[in-house]
Amino acid sequence: MIDPQDYAEFSRFLSECCGLVLGENRQYLVSSRLSRLLGEFSFSSVEELLRALRRSADPTLKSRVIDAMTTNETSWFRDVYPFEILRHEVLPELAEKKRPIRIWSAACSSGQEPYSIAMVLAEWEQSFPPKNIQTSVLGTDLSDTVLAEARAGVYDGLGIVRGLSKERRDRFFETVKEGHRIKPDIQRRVRFQKLNLMESYAALGKFEIVFCRNVLIYFSAETKRRVFDGIARQMEPGGYLFVGASESVGSYTSAFEMVRTPKGAVLRRR
Repeated sequence: MIDPQDYAEFSRFLSECCGLVLGENRQYLVSSRLSRLLGEFSFSSVEELLRALRRSADPTLKSRVIDAMTTNETSWFRDVYPFEILRHEVLPELAEKKRPIRIWSAACSSGQEPYSIAMVLAEWEQSFPPKNIQTSVLGTDLSDTVLAEARAGVYDGLGIVRGLSKERRDRFFETVKEGHRIKPDIQRRVRFQKLNLMESYAALGKFEIVFCRNVLIYFSAETKRRVFDGIARQMEPGGYLFVGASESVGSYTSAFEMVRTPKGAVLRRR
């Protein structure tokens, strides 16, 4: 069992550096998530690792600990309906404004969400070709490990089948020795960048569409307010925010209004 003082200090570290709130009695979770790092960094116990983290300025150790503790659960076209709203409601409306459409996928993990968005853009452009509308997708995450996977764009096993139809797999992927790789025309649409949601987003510029889905579930109320307000500042008026099906932003910011569509609900920047 992790010493209560070590656990409390580690909980503060996670909250401060990435917003994650562990809560009480999650010592087993910490031990199981960090166990793989013990051999890699030659620590004899989780307690020793935590104490090294406290006194070390090594960014590699800090990054690997955050990687281990954050959940990178994702799939292609997760929940389906946000991508239907994007294609059939949001993109046609924004295209009428005749200006570039920038899309941000926050906490994008290994890239399935931003690449799914890029596939929707390709399908939309083919079925209803917009005139002179530039589109781009930015995927951000705080984990160097998952960003490297996203940039490589190669998936196998469950990483290629979860949520992805055979039609889309055949159209947007090519078979390689390691599995399936995103085709260059889709990969070129997406840029990846390291970003901690606890830091400033000002350098990212303005967006018409933001996906921040199932990211803030384990964040504190104060952190949620800070993140949603920060996202709102980076959005053009009339832009759209997609959050998780069980998430609500009304308690944390007044910057958005709910819009109901035949495919489901989405938030619009006031």
